[in-house]
Amino acid sequence: MKSDGSTNRTLQTGELARLSGVSADTIRFYERKQLLPDAPRTATGYRVFPPEALARVKLIRAALSIGFSVVELADVFRQRESGVAPCRRVRELAAEKLAVLDARLRDMQSWRRELRRILSDWDVRLSRTPGGKQARLLEAFASNSNNQPGRMPFDLSARGNRSREKRK
Repeated sequence: MKSDGSTNRTLQTGELARLSGVSADTIRFYERKQLLPDAPRTATGYRVFPPEALARVKLIRAALSIGFSVVELADVFRQRESGVAPCRRVRELAAEKLAVLDARLRDMQSWRRELRRILSDWDVRLSRTPGGKQARLLEAFASNSNNQPGRMPFDLSARGNRSREKRK
């Protein structure tokens, strides 16, 4: 095996998975979704991948990490294999992902400002609430005409609940 983590021999599913840092199920999923070419099978039924499959899995993981979808990657690989150069399409897809990310960042910044405003309002309410009495913070938030259900870009409650559940 080469020192750069590549290999010059065929690989069975488990070994390809181990070398690329994914599960064997992920390798089978990539094959089903046509991100990897169909692997021939040995007489005993084991899939045998060519040495270049390792580089392909690493490429898939890198592309997924920057927002490409499995469907998009399958389309790009199909184009490559048919002799088409999909480079301009890949660039276009990446630009779309950047535009979506920029929009999400704007939404998150807006929500951050809104949450700061809410906390400031709650601090005032709490300072006016006698000790041991309810300030009804959530009710004040819900009755505020500026707050529209579904307006926030994401729900933070799920993340907090999962981490609390793990600690139990």
